[in-house]
Amino acid sequence: MFSHVRNLGRLIRAAWVLSRYDALFAIDAGEPPAPVKAARAIARVRQKIGGANKLADGAQASEGDRLAAALTELGPSYIKLGQFLATRPDVVDPALARDLAKLQDRLPPFDTDTAQAIIVEEFGEPWSALYGEMSDAIAAASIAQVHKATTVEADGTTRDVAVKVLRPGIEQRFAADLETFFWVARLIDRAVPSSRRLKPIDVVQTLADSMALEMDLRLEAAAMSEMAERTKGDAGFRTPAIDWERTSKRVMTLEWIPGIPIADRARISAANLDPKAVAANLITTFLTHAVREGYFHADMHPGNLFVEADGSPGGTLVAVDYGIMGRLNAKESRFLAEILFGFVIRDYRRVAEVHFEAGYVPENKSVDGFAQALRAIGEPILGREAHEISMARLLAQLFEVTGQFEMETRPELIMLQKTMVVVEGVARDLDPDFNMWKTAEPVLRQWLESRIGPEGRLQDAVKGAERMGRLMGDLPDLLETAERAARSLAGPRGFGGGGGVADGLKLHPDTAKAIANAQAERERPNRIALWVGAVALAVIAVAVVI
Repeated sequence: MFSHVRNLGRLIRAAWVLSRYDALFAIDAGEPPAPVKAARAIARVRQKIGGANKLADGAQASEGDRLAAALTELGPSYIKLGQFLATRPDVVDPALARDLAKLQDRLPPFDTDTAQAIIVEEFGEPWSALYGEMSDAIAAASIAQVHKATTVEADGTTRDVAVKVLRPGIEQRFAADLETFFWVARLIDRAVPSSRRLKPIDVVQTLADSMALEMDLRLEAAAMSEMAERTKGDAGFRTPAIDWERTSKRVMTLEWIPGIPIADRARISAANLDPKAVAANLITTFLTHAVREGYFHADMHPGNLFVEADGSPGGTLVAVDYGIMGRLNAKESRFLAEILFGFVIRDYRRVAEVHFEAGYVPENKSVDGFAQALRAIGEPILGREAHEISMARLLAQLFEVTGQFEMETRPELIMLQKTMVVVEGVARDLDPDFNMWKTAEPVLRQWLESRIGPEGRLQDAVKGAERMGRLMGDLPDLLETAERAARSLAGPRGFGGGGGVADGLKLHPDTAKAIANAQAERERPNRIALWVGAVALAVIAVAVVI
């Protein structure tokens, strides 16, 4: 009861702020649950009495701009919610999602003394024992802020580092707001059946999982370390090095990146780098991570990307801020590559088949009908000049089709699609004539040939044999467990035995003995069958190579 009252109060406050920016349209759609209607009604009264505030410049702003301003006033949790919804054009209108993508995660910094106090609290020693110098904040966002500092190495040399410090009290603030977000999502899920395809509770859970990663800087550091390990040896990309000795839950220390911000086209050209090559390297890197690794940086806006001159035309891309990461399993990575490559070569039938094979579209739908819908999406896009392609229009059509064919929302794929749009936008700023599809084709073709060709099939066969080998190794333990279970069920009173519930289910000793004998009889043939299966897999693997 008290939690309902508390959450309703927070919802009314949010609606009130939305009304001040004439942004109540955000909760106007459809038939929302009763508490949302009540909050909206109260805010409407406030709006009629006081009028809606305009943005600072006095101009009539777009809906997205007004909503972004309201979310900024509501605080860090709502800023993150807005940024997250910008990655979900299946949940909000694609045009609104595009506007929310401009939402700036910038807040006034907290003072350096507070940051230093947090460092002392985390490490249990004076901050000056860890860092030689420490500047005021050079960047401040909703969750943390960054300081430039120096460390003194064992040989007496100094090293520039970036120190990221969580905002004081931010964990408690997010926990309270997430409670309200979940409350509203559950209300919507129960009261608006048509919303269930979009999985509102899962949407908030995905946001909560992302926030948990960002609230523990050790996890962000681990994400950065994993990316470094996965991409070791890759040309054209690297991650900053982590200083683990100076990293904790609320403080992270990493290598200072002196590279050129990717949005600074003039400096890129002045460093003898080719903006077109930088754009191509960005897209190639992103697709390689997503398809080959199934692990990608999902917040690749210009503020998180730097370029280092390395003698090549495209330089080396350095990404920072690994608080939001995307993951795809091996099957999803293959499906993704086939879908994108199918669009590139205009094989819409194969794209449709992949959707059905992956289980994205219900089996009772028509493959040919879905292929026709995909053609309606792809043909207006492919083959046109880069500046004529509207990715927002593509997404709008795509999500309209998902509704027509009853496709359930796949958050990981939505995140990937939106990141792709953001990355393409960054590339277009560097090269207005950039064509993502042409750049993607060789990357996708090479990966698919390696996975679907003979080499890939051999690798799959070997992995299958390894899994069967592990199963064979576990078989004796499984049989022993089954035998113990059979013996534990056996008892002098037979099956049930009149012993009542307290005695549990019993098997007659003769029955238990028969089960044990049958297991013994089956054990040897089963082992032989498993070995035959393993040999068969090996033969298949050899046949594939031949």
